[in-house]
Amino acid sequence: MSTSRCELLSLPGLAWPVELRPHPRARSVRLRIDESRGLLLLSYPRRMSRRSALEWAGKQADWVESQLAAIEPAEPFHPGATIPVEGTTVRLHWDPSQPRTPRLADEEICCGGPEDAFAGRIERFLRDMARCRLSEATADAAQRAGVTVRSVSVGNASSRWGSCSASGAIRYNWRIILAPPHLLRWLVAHEVAQLAHMNHGREFRLLEAELYVGDVGAARSELRRLGLRLKRVGRSF
Repeated sequence: MSTSRCELLSLPGLAWPVELRPHPRARSVRLRIDESRGLLLLSYPRRMSRRSALEWAGKQADWVESQLAAIEPAEPFHPGATIPVEGTTVRLHWDPSQPRTPRLADEEICCGGPEDAFAGRIERFLRDMARCRLSEATADAAQRAGVTVRSVSVGNASSRWGSCSASGAIRYNWRIILAPPHLLRWLVAHEVAQLAHMNHGREFRLLEAELYVGDVGAARSELRRLGLRLKRVGRSF
C-alpha cells in the first residue's frame, strides 16, 4: 500500500503501538492487526484529520483486545521445538558437541555452538535454504517465461509473500521454505508471471497457470490458510 508518511505512536487503552498510514485512495478509516511486527495498522483517507483518525482508533479497544486474544502464540526456534520445513515436520536439536553450522537430516535440524545463538543459526540456515530453492525455481520459471530476472532475495515482509519490480528484482518472504514445495513453485510462478505482465490481467493469469502447472486457485487458498501459522514460526513474540 502506497502511503505518504507513516508514524508510530502509542494510544491509551490500546495494547499495541499504532502505525498511522494516510492513504490518498482510502475511502474510510481502517484498523488491522500486524502480528509479525506487533503493531496496529491505522489507514485513513488523506483528507481526514490525524486527530479524527486517532479518536476513532481509540474507541476500538474492545475489538483490539478480542483480536489479540485470538492470536495463536509465537513459535520461537528453541531446542526441542518442531517446525515445518518444506511441508515436513522437523525437530530442532541443540548439541554443543556438534558443529555450529546447522545440518538437516532425518527430519531433524541439529547444530552446536552456544545455546543463546541457536535461534539465530536456525533462522540463517532456513533463510539460506529458501534463497537457494527460490533462486533455482525462479531461474527455471524465468527461462520458460522468456523474462530476465536481475536478482532474487529473501526478506520478512509482514503482508506479502513476494514482490517484483520492473527492473527485474524479485523478493520473497523466506518463510515460504516452511510450506510444502508446490506452494513455493506457485509463488515463483506468480512473481515471474507478474514480471512478464505487470498487472493481473488475462495474459498474466494464463502465464501463471502455465508456469505453475497446477491449480492456481487451490494453491493460493492453501497458502492463505497456512500463512498465519507459517509467519509465527521463528518469532519470539
